[in-house]
Amino acid sequence: MEEKKLSRRVSLFIPCLVEHFLPRVGEATAKVLSRVGMEVAYPGGQTCCGQMQFKTGYQAEARKMAQHFLRVFKGEDLVVSPSGSCVSMIRHHYRELFRDDPLRLSRAESLAGRTFELTEFLVDVLGIDDVGAEWPGKAVYHDSCQVSRVLGVRAQPRMLLSRVQMLEMVEMEHQETCCGFGGVFSLEFPVVSEKITGDKAAEVVKSGAEFVISAEPSCLLNIGGYLAKMGEKIKPVHIAEVLAHQAGEPWN
Repeated sequence: MEEKKLSRRVSLFIPCLVEHFLPRVGEATAKVLSRVGMEVAYPGGQTCCGQMQFKTGYQAEARKMAQHFLRVFKGEDLVVSPSGSCVSMIRHHYRELFRDDPLRLSRAESLAGRTFELTEFLVDVLGIDDVGAEWPGKAVYHDSCQVSRVLGVRAQPRMLLSRVQMLEMVEMEHQETCCGFGGVFSLEFPVVSEKITGDKAAEVVKSGAEFVISAEPSCLLNIGGYLAKMGEKIKPVHIAEVLAHQAGEPWN
């Protein structure tokens, strides 16, 4: 994207899990974007991107949801979301849904080209690696499959976290392994999913971290839930929350 044409306005896309279970992540995302000089808009009427329907084979239902999504985000704004899996859905799979619909395919390709996960937007689009955050404590970062493997966003979150004052980052062993959620995978194969999650949680505990940070809401809910079941006090936090936090502000 040419710098001279870069818009200072972004439309915030808040995924279902954030809206219903982690609203503070949406607020933190807006706060970070505002701090770096962006004008943040929240388009009304936005709903699910259709990822769950698409990945469970309900193509017609997913297409209807995608059509609505295209209408909501039909402008020229950049679109930023705190969920890599939803960004992946928009960026990659909308093209599949509308491959036989030239008009909507064109709109889907336009939307794909201006939709970003939060940390890749900050680092790759804006060229920012320090947002003036402070977060006292020791943390480990979990690479979600969608963020790291599908979007290729690995260095960006770590770069941003390395600039956070008072934050000590450590790496866990077998960093690349899945947390076991995998969307419908955890519903269809709960026993296997729980075993994978247990292994990941054990690595988090072994790291000695006080916090486990991720850029994917579903991973945080999954890992955090397992840690709580284990009786561990390690807190799951979204990277947007860390980046939004400044000196003197309480953590809750």
